[in-house]
Amino acid sequence: MALKQLSVFLENREGRLEDLFQVFEANNIEIHSFSLAESSEYGILRLIVSNPEIAKEELRAVDFSASLTDVVAVRLPGGFDSLKSVTDAVTSEYNIEYMYVLSTEKDKQAIVFKIKNVEEVEKSLEEKGFTLIH
Repeated sequence: MALKQLSVFLENREGRLEDLFQVFEANNIEIHSFSLAESSEYGILRLIVSNPEIAKEELRAVDFSASLTDVVAVRLPGGFDSLKSVTDAVTSEYNIEYMYVLSTEKDKQAIVFKIKNVEEVEKSLEEKGFTLIH
């Protein structure tokens, strides 16, 4: 079962991020992880949140462009030193489109990555002994 990532298109203008935070606060949505890629005119904010379906709908209701994407989240068994073992397990057969850090608990790290064939990759990682986060 893939993890749902919320992707939000943000115009690069004053107050737009605060508008997003107000929607989250009003709907008790917690941010667990995020990544922001930006240009001079806009940004794409990718988030792992407590209730992605509600977040998407509430953001759309106030004119944000928001969508959900299936991503893979895998715990790094030995902290960040084990990052290479996870990427090696995936990139031997698949291409990672992007990835970012997910902090799940104190002293436990994970990574989130976008990849085609999410179900196949999750099955492969579980077979290799990795712990997925859903």
